[in-house]
Amino acid sequence: MEFVSPEGLRLDGRRPTEMRQLRAEIGNVAKADGSAVFEMGNTKVIAAVYGPREVRCEYSMANFSTGDRMRKPKGDRRSTEISLVIRQTMEACILTHLMPRSQIDIFVQVLQADGGTRSACINAATLALQDAGIPMRDIVTSCSAGYLNSTPLLDLNYVEDSAGGPDVTVGLRLLSCGTYGYTLGPMD
Repeated sequence: MEFVSPEGLRLDGRRPTEMRQLRAEIGNVAKADGSAVFEMGNTKVIAAVYGPREVRCEYSMANFSTGDRMRKPKGDRRSTEISLVIRQTMEACILTHLMPRSQIDIFVQVLQADGGTRSACINAATLALQDAGIPMRDIVTSCSAGYLNSTPLLDLNYVEDSAGGPDVTVGLRLLSCGTYGYTLGPMD
C-alpha cells in the first residue's frame, strides 16, 4: 500500500511533515478542578483533574472509540502502561513540593481513536492540569512520528500507525528558557 502519493500527499491529504488539525477546549467537566477536551484530527480525548493530592493517573478507551467492538477489561496491560507513562510525564512537571502529602487524580478517556491516542492524552492532561491551577515547572506537548515506505511521517493516523513501520511518541517539555525533548515509550 502506498502511504504517500507521487504528489507528496498522504491518504488523508496531508504532507508527510504536516500535523492533523488540533482543537482544544478547557473547563468542560463542571465537577472537576480542571478539565480539557483535546482533538488531533479524528482522535478525541477528554481529561479531568481532581486535586491537589498525590499524583495518580487512570487511562481508558471508550468501547466505542475504535472499530474493534471487543470489550477490553479495565486495567489491561496497554492501559496500565499508558497510565504509567502519562503519570510519570506529569509528575516530572508538577511542582509537588509545593503541595506535600497531596494527591492529584488525572482521568483520561479516549472518546474516539484514530492514531496518536497517547499524544492526545498527554496534551489533554497538560491542559486539564493547567485549567485546575496545578503549579507546574513546565508544560508538556506530545506528538508521534513514524517511518513508512522510506518516508518519515509526523502525527500518524490509525492506518499509518497500523502499517507496521517504526514509530515513536515524543513529548516536549516547554521551558521558559527553551525546549528539550524525550521519548515517551512505544507508540499506541
